[in-house]
Amino acid sequence: MARGTCLRFLVATAMLVAEAVLAMSLLALAPEPASTQFFDDYSKAPAPKKADPKAEAAVTTAIMVFGDSMADWLGYGLELAYAESPEIGILRKHRTNSGLIHTDDRNDAHGEYPDWPKTAREMIASQKPKFVLMMIGLNDRKQMREAAQVAPASRVVKPAPQPADNAALDLDRSAPEKPTETPTTMSSEPATSGGNRTLEFRTHAWSEPYIRRIDETIASLKTSGVPVFWVGLPPLRGPKSAADIPFLNDLYRSRADKAGIIYIDVWDGFTDEDGHYTQSGPDVEGQTRRLRTSDGVYFTQAGARKLAHYLEREIQRWVNAQAAPVAILIPEEPKPEASARAGQGGQAGSHARPLFGLTVPLIAERVTESDELLGGDARQPAADALVTKVLVMGEAVEAPAGRADDFAWPRRGIAPVGTDPVVATTDLPMTSMVASRDDTTTGFAAGSPSAKVASAQSTKPAVPRRTVRRSPAYAEAQSIYRPDYYRRFQPFGFQLFGAHW
Repeated sequence: MARGTCLRFLVATAMLVAEAVLAMSLLALAPEPASTQFFDDYSKAPAPKKADPKAEAAVTTAIMVFGDSMADWLGYGLELAYAESPEIGILRKHRTNSGLIHTDDRNDAHGEYPDWPKTAREMIASQKPKFVLMMIGLNDRKQMREAAQVAPASRVVKPAPQPADNAALDLDRSAPEKPTETPTTMSSEPATSGGNRTLEFRTHAWSEPYIRRIDETIASLKTSGVPVFWVGLPPLRGPKSAADIPFLNDLYRSRADKAGIIYIDVWDGFTDEDGHYTQSGPDVEGQTRRLRTSDGVYFTQAGARKLAHYLEREIQRWVNAQAAPVAILIPEEPKPEASARAGQGGQAGSHARPLFGLTVPLIAERVTESDELLGGDARQPAADALVTKVLVMGEAVEAPAGRADDFAWPRRGIAPVGTDPVVATTDLPMTSMVASRDDTTTGFAAGSPSAKVASAQSTKPAVPRRTVRRSPAYAEAQSIYRPDYYRRFQPFGFQLFGAHW
């Protein structure tokens, strides 16, 4: 019995030891970012690699990143983005738990809660970066304590003595001397209106001093004289954070636009189709990856790389703008006095050649008064009365009687033969078509061959027409040419030549 108990104890002990060894092996083989996040806080991004002195000497473009823990992850993402660009160096100047709401903590020996307007100005002056980035605000979602306004001290000022003559001075010397009044102070200590006051977050009273802190920080960042980027905060998990972060981003955006710096909006890169927080999404290569950590605040390696992509795009635009060719100014044309002196000293009639000719504006008005082309006939054709009436005046032309477009009602008869239908229906002065005097019936000119033929035909005697009787079959055959032939069709056939088809 005792032997079986000892055996079970040894087996259980061996299993525990094997599980411990397996766990330590998995942790040892895990990549550095994952192990760092497992043991440390998510607010701390993986530390930058130790800089090589030769690599530091090759850096020509320094990017300085200020802010809180979000700025730490932004700097880490930029290091991944520019890993193959040795000329670009990332300077992480963040403070994990800092914010724009500064509290005077005398015990802050390590400078974890800096006064950012002052600290940023000093770091920029010593490092001389090419680009300056700020990402902050995660720790500012809290109340703010503001000192009450100090009332100025009031004093009673003694009036200056009035000047007097010598006689008045002699009389005053004989009189007993009066004691002079000394200035008194109403309050020797600064007066306060009840001490410090507490301002609630997301109120108008809270926004006023916070906006002043944003403006002071931006003014310090602009002392660098280089491009300044203010990066907005990404969405966080939770209903309260969903309202707090947009409130801060609106303040950052409005003050950045007013100060003339660039605001980077990263909100849409970490939301779903409905604009809500999402933990996974497409990375910079379009692959669906996990972008945020399990706390719903910070980033994974893929998320940090995507965050840096927004800055990488804007920085590249500035680099391309600086590398663009610069327009060369045209040298000034020699002055007339210098040209005259050169002509007198040199050959007769020599002068300097102008660099460019007369400038003609493209919107200059026409100098000539005529609209005719060069070489064209200046004579204008006579205007037709009918054309003027229709095309200029816009009046309709009355259709001749009997034409297809004659819609007059009641119907008019067809114009008689030999009359001009246009003249008959037009009230303008027009010349009608008049037949020749020699032949009023035919309308041909006298002496023309057509007129002779017409006169010869008119002189021939009339030949009586002969009536020819036709058989019924012939009449039936000719009926197919009648207009009402197709109306005679039967339902299933028709009669033709007496046969039913």
